[in-house]
Amino acid sequence: MARLAQTAGLTDIQREILSTVRDFVDKEILPVATELEHRDEYPQQIVDGLKELGLFGLMIPEEYGGLGESLLTYALCVEEIARGWMSVSGIINTHFIVAYMLKQHGTQEQKDHFLPRMAAGDIRGAFSMSEPALGSDVSAITSKAVKDGDEYVLTGQKMWLTNGGTSSLVAVLVRSDEGHPEGTAPHKSMTTFLVEKEPGFGEVQPGLTIPGKIDKMGYKGVDTTELIMDGLRIPADRVLGGATGRGFYQMMDGVEVGRVNVAARGCGVAQRAFELGVSYAQQRHTFGKPIAQHQAIQFKLAEMATKVEAAHAMMVNAARKKDSGERNDLEAGMAKYLASEYCKEVVEDAFRIHGGYGFSKEYEIERLYREAPMLLIGEGTAEIQKMIIGRRLLEEYRFQG
Repeated sequence: MARLAQTAGLTDIQREILSTVRDFVDKEILPVATELEHRDEYPQQIVDGLKELGLFGLMIPEEYGGLGESLLTYALCVEEIARGWMSVSGIINTHFIVAYMLKQHGTQEQKDHFLPRMAAGDIRGAFSMSEPALGSDVSAITSKAVKDGDEYVLTGQKMWLTNGGTSSLVAVLVRSDEGHPEGTAPHKSMTTFLVEKEPGFGEVQPGLTIPGKIDKMGYKGVDTTELIMDGLRIPADRVLGGATGRGFYQMMDGVEVGRVNVAARGCGVAQRAFELGVSYAQQRHTFGKPIAQHQAIQFKLAEMATKVEAAHAMMVNAARKKDSGERNDLEAGMAKYLASEYCKEVVEDAFRIHGGYGFSKEYEIERLYREAPMLLIGEGTAEIQKMIIGRRLLEEYRFQG
């Protein structure tokens, strides 16, 4: 991949970080990813290596022990990691979103308490919005928090919690009617709580249960769970930002940068699929020559490479827009939508190039074929992205009649 998905205008530090991450992916992730994925085994040794590299604190400010890097740097690192194994990028992503939300919205006490240990990787983050009957309709959340003295009592069931078992800090979005009169818009009566817990499964603290891992088609290795709260008591000082009613906006801010992350993951998986496809096409012979010399395969490779390049460019643009301090929901939505769709298409084309062997678990493309669909759903479906994009376009191009 000497020419595809290159990023202009990087600093020497950014290039050094990316070179280090790429070397780590090539040496420590790619050789073991498929074996670990087939066993659905948590990649502890890989995670320990990422901790040593400082990637858990990549965007956490230097004053808290992090590297203080940009969203662009982070997204490019995620792209490299997903190229090796998408599940590992998921482990990093949920941690990053919680750290970002704390940095942007936390009280000074919350930042001082959590961010240094998150930067060191000693605290691993996860965030939780979805519920069993919720889907994309966040306003329909039924989990709730009731004030009781200096504490809140949380009750409800959350779903699709990445890092549910291995995390020690979960940002949980629930409904909190306290202080919000009846008739208040649903998104104005939601609060994010910072829930500390012990890693593991079962009842990890009184009133909080993490059932076993959800068995998934792909995206294995990383633990995806439910989270059940039944009389869970949380101190009032663990309300993110110190005030109720702000949770929806805090979560949406986190999801917005998360969409850049998902776009980066799509770019990384697509890059790997192209690498596998173009390599196999030069090794496999039919009708007396490598299949790469057949025009039909060359057309396919051309389409795949163009999609990889386009998705990467849109992802970089969305990250840079956010780093500049400008609103980037339009760009993030476009990047997430395009990268996830193109990723699916590039992976399928690489699968087709492999022919019957693509269906064999001995070939890496089989793993990618099961992983790519998750990106179509994570951080908002294609339909949700189109709604966001459409609304923002109508704001920008309002008819002056």
